Amino acid sequence: MPYVRHWLRNSVLLFAAAIVLGMTAAHTSLIQPHDLDLDRTIQTNTRTGWLNDVMEGVSYLASPVAGVIILALWSGWLLIARRRPIQAVATFLVVAVGWNSTQIAKALVARERPPRQFSLDPEIGSNSFPSGHTAFTVAVAVAVYFLFRESRHRRTVVVCGVLAVLLVAFSRMYIGAHYPTDTFGSVLVAGSAIFFITGIWHVWLLPRIDRLPLLGRFGLEQERAELEARQYGHTDAPGVGGPRRPGRHRRHAAR
Repeated sequence: MPYVRHWLRNSVLLFAAAIVLGMTAAHTSLIQPHDLDLDRTIQTNTRTGWLNDVMEGVSYLASPVAGVIILALWSGWLLIARRRPIQAVATFLVVAVGWNSTQIAKALVARERPPRQFSLDPEIGSNSFPSGHTAFTVAVAVAVYFLFRESRHRRTVVVCGVLAVLLVAFSRMYIGAHYPTDTFGSVLVAGSAIFFITGIWHVWLLPRIDRLPLLGRFGLEQERAELEARQYGHTDAPGVGGPRRPGRHRRHAAR
């Protein structure tokens, strides 16, 4: 994953902005009526039988059960089939941290769900702000971008990622599970968590990744050498033709 300057400051500012937005939406009358009006407009003007099934299906693909399965299969494929343990760990962390950070914001904001009588699939046992489904999609989109950011497909990945986030966010409002500010807040919360994990990754985790058990059996040293060769050029990467440049090991990018 890339090194982000001022990662801690950016993380704190984004999270603070999300909490302020959530508190304002949940506990004042400045946003709530407009949120509800937009929800009802979407539901009244767009709901049809076949689209109900499609939107429920889209929502299920980003649900907790599906999310765990997707993350496990994806990380396992990178680790076992592709033999890219650094990519596997980085991808797992970006998605897991970006996704589950919503639980902190949910507890702090404590916003109730939209009225159940308008919902196609009423949610229970979870607060409304922010949307975990949308945060999961944001985290997946960012993780895919990190993997493809140096390839010729990066623009396509960005466009597809944005469309996926918009689709899942729309599905959550369509079925009546979230308000618009819940979905927008999830982008801020997931973004803040991803900023944070990129900093922790380069400052603390990546230099110690060889301490994780079993990774060496899946090509850790080979992937590390390839990353260093890509970072420094083939003439000065360790084991390729020259010494390591001091003070730069924390900024290795895990594609």
